[in-house]
Amino acid sequence: MNIEVILYEGCDELDVFGPFELLAGAGEATGRFTVRLVTLTDRESITASHGAQIRPHGVLSDAPDLLIVPGGGWNDRAPQGARAEAERGELPRAIAARHAGGTTVASVCTGAMLLAAGGLLTGRPAITHHVAIDDLRAAGANVIAEARVVDDGDVLSAGGVTSGLDLALWIIERELGPGAAAAAARELEYERAGAVWQADSLLTQG
Repeated sequence: MNIEVILYEGCDELDVFGPFELLAGAGEATGRFTVRLVTLTDRESITASHGAQIRPHGVLSDAPDLLIVPGGGWNDRAPQGARAEAERGELPRAIAARHAGGTTVASVCTGAMLLAAGGLLTGRPAITHHVAIDDLRAAGANVIAEARVVDDGDVLSAGGVTSGLDLALWIIERELGPGAAAAAARELEYERAGAVWQADSLLTQG
C-alpha cells in the first residue's frame, strides 16, 4: 500500500508524525506499506504549526492508495494552516481529485475540514477536533460525536490531535489484522483509546 501524508504550511506536527511513525514502522516490519511525506507542489521544506521545519520526500502523486490529511491552524484561525488552505481551495481540489481517482482519504483532527471543503463529507459520517464539530456539521457532514475514528470505507476521519495514532492503528488493523495493530501499539507503548465507528458497528478500543 502506497501511503502519502500531505504537508502544508501550518499543519500540525503530531497530526503528521503520529500516523507517519506508526505506518512507517508497520511497513518496515511487514513490507506492506510505503509511507511518504509530500507537498502539493515541489517544496524544499514547510513550516509546521509549532515551528518545525519538515522536509518532504516529494510531491503528491496522482494515485496513492491512501492519502492522509493532517489538520492545524483551524481553530485559532491562523494565517497559515487548514483554514487558510480551505479558503485557498487548491489543496481541497487536489484531495477530491485523488479520491475521485480511487484513492482512500483519511483525515486527522481539522484535516476533516479540508475534506469537507473538497466536497467529500457531504452527507457522510465524520469526526474532527471537538472545537470544530459545529463547523464540520455546517459543512454538511453527519458528525459521529462519540467516535474517535470514523471509517466510512473510502473516507476515514479522526478526532483531535492524538487520535491520529488511533487512526493509524485502525488502518494497520484494517489492512494487516488485529495482531499487527497490537504489535504496533506495544512498540509505541500506546494504549488505544475511544471508539472506531463503522457503518454496521461501533468498536471500542483499549
